[in-house]
Amino acid sequence: MKSGIAQQLQFRHEPAGIVFTDEKPAAARQFQEGKWGCTMFMLAAAVKGETVVFDKDTCGCQGGGTGLGFGNQYKNFAGGEECFKYFLSSGNEQWEEGRKAGEQVKPFMRPDAYHHFMHGERYIKSPELVGKFLESLPMTTVPTKYVVLKPLKEIDETREDLRVVVFLGNMDQISALTVLASYGRGHNENVIFPFAAGCQSIGIYPYREALRPEPRAVLGLNDISARVYLKRILKDDVMSFAMPLVLFQEMEANLAESFLGQDTWKQLQSMADE
Repeated sequence: MKSGIAQQLQFRHEPAGIVFTDEKPAAARQFQEGKWGCTMFMLAAAVKGETVVFDKDTCGCQGGGTGLGFGNQYKNFAGGEECFKYFLSSGNEQWEEGRKAGEQVKPFMRPDAYHHFMHGERYIKSPELVGKFLESLPMTTVPTKYVVLKPLKEIDETREDLRVVVFLGNMDQISALTVLASYGRGHNENVIFPFAAGCQSIGIYPYREALRPEPRAVLGLNDISARVYLKRILKDDVMSFAMPLVLFQEMEANLAESFLGQDTWKQLQSMADE
């Protein structure tokens, strides 16, 4: 699938698409069942030209499984959902059941993961608020066995069930995408920026937006952990901008007559090259 937006904005990284399918792509990269991995590793591979595939057993982590649309995988977190609530907040050393779970999982965890399990990532103030955070997530169960992430240019939208298009861009490019998302709408709340895991920002949030009469784009990568993983691989400071297919098509249709052909955008581009 060709993208005039990608050509016009000159992204350093190829846009990627999320495809739903019941057929596993040949030679696709996939996490091993039971092995930890971050969805951001696979997103980096996709924007570099690879095809990657996930199913409910090869998501890399419970957050990735939830974020990509395989239901509430936090129930399968080490020690259960309650331990996850402490993990994301104040740490499992704060309560007896958490300490017991920590003793059980320590032999199977990386040292940094165990430290976070016991002392908390401190992204949310309390376990109770993590519970509210989980309740607010648009939990989704995708209708297919596999979720595929691959370069957009390799997707045939006439044969493949393309659901989401993802760009990784710098702030000038993100600004341009935001303006373009609003160009034909007549109102100005067409991009949302939820506090969410990196995988949720490209998965379940855009999935939810696709159900709206006027889907919005989802700005992402305010997830500190996801930023660490992605920066290590891409060596770049980017944000994600994910949109349901219908919004992507709308933006592509508006491209030719938009501000992108005007002097202001050209000035901004020239400043980036200085």
